[in-house]
Amino acid sequence: MPLVTTKEMFKKAYEGGYAIGAFNVNNMEIVQGITEAAKEANAPLILQVSAGARKYANHTYLMKLIDAAVIETGLPIAVHLDHGDTFELCKSCIDGGFTSVMIDGSHLSFEDNIKLTKQVVDYAHPRGVVVEAELGRLAGIEDAVNVSEADAAYTDPNEVEEFVQRTGVDSLAIAIGTSHGAYKFKGEAKLRFDILEEIQKRLPGFPIVLHGASSVIPEYVETINKFGGQMPGAKGVPEDMLRKAASMAVCKINIDSDLRLAMTATIRKMFAENPSEFDPRKYLGPARSEIKKLVLHKLNNVLGCAGKA
Repeated sequence: MPLVTTKEMFKKAYEGGYAIGAFNVNNMEIVQGITEAAKEANAPLILQVSAGARKYANHTYLMKLIDAAVIETGLPIAVHLDHGDTFELCKSCIDGGFTSVMIDGSHLSFEDNIKLTKQVVDYAHPRGVVVEAELGRLAGIEDAVNVSEADAAYTDPNEVEEFVQRTGVDSLAIAIGTSHGAYKFKGEAKLRFDILEEIQKRLPGFPIVLHGASSVIPEYVETINKFGGQMPGAKGVPEDMLRKAASMAVCKINIDSDLRLAMTATIRKMFAENPSEFDPRKYLGPARSEIKKLVLHKLNNVLGCAGKA
């Protein structure tokens, strides 16, 4: 099966009341752990690549790894650019075989966001590539994305219809209380389901995306802190809130920080218990297995997309 776009995935997800997992990839072990879990769960899958990951791992290497995953799993897999911030970056990914791109103009004015998004849409659609855009700004830090709490802003439901109509975008990332990175919430994280409900009314049947939706699983944070890390107060989005969002208009839920935490916790523990170990397979192998375990949990118990491939 060749790489696919998210169009059919999202249609089925919206109608079925579940969300597709969009997992960020950086290297071979992460790709393998994610795709092995998806194969076992028979789940559709979005593999996301940030500009930073593309620079780190090299576009060609990443695409060959993903091609291998398609061959090994036989699953419908989409390759998505996460947080593309320029037309040139989106164009490069489209020309390089990505089936989906995100153009993030959320830092721009409403009119400039529309202008940039439409430019990407006009290039992508004739080439069979779908486009995600963003309205509102999430707080937090992840790769090149760095937004302070003071600069964060919820999505305004009054803007969504005009934005979608004028840009022709295929899906929309919104800000309703999630955040990038292992964010230190002031109290328990709470999602603004009232905003999501209003957007769903205004855009019936239209796929909505949640960024910054890692749950920052406590056992990983505890392990990292136990073996020399410093992540006091790190929290994420409760999984019951993500399940509720997936049952509504949210068709794509992004997960990155949980993957990083799973890998880092496993490697830190491995080195603490085996300080003389120098074989990369001995610590990257267990990290890959932990990522698979984490992704299986997300697919089966949070996203609801297991068995939907």
